[in-house]
Amino acid sequence: MEYVISDAPTIWRLLNGVLCVYKPAGVTVNSVRRTLLYKLSTELNELECRPPVKRVAIDGDTRQALTVTVSDSLADNPLVVGPRYRPDDFKCSWATFLGVNTSGVFVIGLNSGTKDAYRLHREHPLRTYKVKGRLGECTDNLFHTGKVVDKSTWRHVRRGAMEKLLANMQASHQKTMYQLCGVDLQSEAAYELASKGLVRPVESKLPLIYGIRCVEFEPPNFIIEVNCINEYESYLLALVHDIAVKLHTVATCVSVRCTRHSCFTLQHALLMKHWTLQSAIANIAQSKRMIRNVMKTNKNMGLNSHLHRLEGEAANSLP
Repeated sequence: MEYVISDAPTIWRLLNGVLCVYKPAGVTVNSVRRTLLYKLSTELNELECRPPVKRVAIDGDTRQALTVTVSDSLADNPLVVGPRYRPDDFKCSWATFLGVNTSGVFVIGLNSGTKDAYRLHREHPLRTYKVKGRLGECTDNLFHTGKVVDKSTWRHVRRGAMEKLLANMQASHQKTMYQLCGVDLQSEAAYELASKGLVRPVESKLPLIYGIRCVEFEPPNFIIEVNCINEYESYLLALVHDIAVKLHTVATCVSVRCTRHSCFTLQHALLMKHWTLQSAIANIAQSKRMIRNVMKTNKNMGLNSHLHRLEGEAANSLP
């Protein structure tokens, strides 16, 4: 049996958690925040809100029996003080900032979920981007909307040369990861570190690439898939430019789309037409289960690593 909740205060208490939405390109994160909160607050005000508080008035001559009347207080009437729910009533923060030209998965924390969003950001989650570039032109802002400042030939570029370059870049970043952790790439400590999962230098804010490959190559257009942490939009735009320079040409970025943020993918992201109370509540409930499973997995991996370390110490102490 299904129950329909039409009580705004009850719905408000359910809006606590992490929400995954799809951010369009050309829109700032602040605009996404304002639009989302405006839609949620508007739908809340259309539900059954609490009635105005009562006002008790005592009238009459004090030398005679007084008259006590109870009426709705005008000081708490929505027509006087405004709607019950406003966008400013929400607490909202994002797990990772996305640039204005970047579209895709955008994770937001609502109300008490802002703590979960911060915790997710502090874990340095792996994010996946699909970056589309165009060979032959270079703009002043490294994006196709900028002014063209340089042109070059591109017909000599082959997919094999690009894939070889991307493989070298990936190997270089992997070497940097272990250097930031203070271990030698060829040592046993590096192997034990890799066996625990992804190597995440917690103290470093340096962008690191865990995987990069060319998923589409139709000159002059190409698309690369980048798995990275600590990245930002201008870094991805410069990455396209650097790839082209090493291939003896120039390029500009056409689009940047985030397809994965930790355990969140495009399948979990709500399109703008689905930014409603019903979809938001369902998405928050789904996100809670996903985050709980991720935290449980990370905890188990940490416990297994601790047990392996204890076993190694015990084996070394044997005569």
